[in-house]
Amino acid sequence: QVQVVESGGGFVQAGGSLRLSCTASGLIFDDYVMGWFRQAPGKEREGVHCISPGGAATAYADSVKGRFTISRDNAKNTLYLQMNRLKPEDTAMYFCAAGSKFSLQPEDYNYWGQGTQVTVSS
Repeated sequence: QVQVVESGGGFVQAGGSLRLSCTASGLIFDDYVMGWFRQAPGKEREGVHCISPGGAATAYADSVKGRFTISRDNAKNTLYLQMNRLKPEDTAMYFCAAGSKFSLQPEDYNYWGQGTQVTVSS
């Protein structure tokens, strides 16, 4: 059974940093594209950052360019999202997901975690 678990969310002031982690089990981690998504209340889930199975390629949303960095450690079955210069508009539930397509579209991902809340105060 596949399990995806996020951690590292919290409350931070604008301009601060957080690092999210995601561990996945029950699958061959380095066979999968991994992505971070977020969903704010009343809004659709959006792709934030994704990374290819080997880690050589990444893609990101324009809204996080230059501020967020995705990485993965395949030996540890772990995905990371380093978030710097956080803004109030980054406030959302952040989800980790595994999929077969290099994409920022939620519908391209098969396995999802429960999410971790990030709140950025102004």
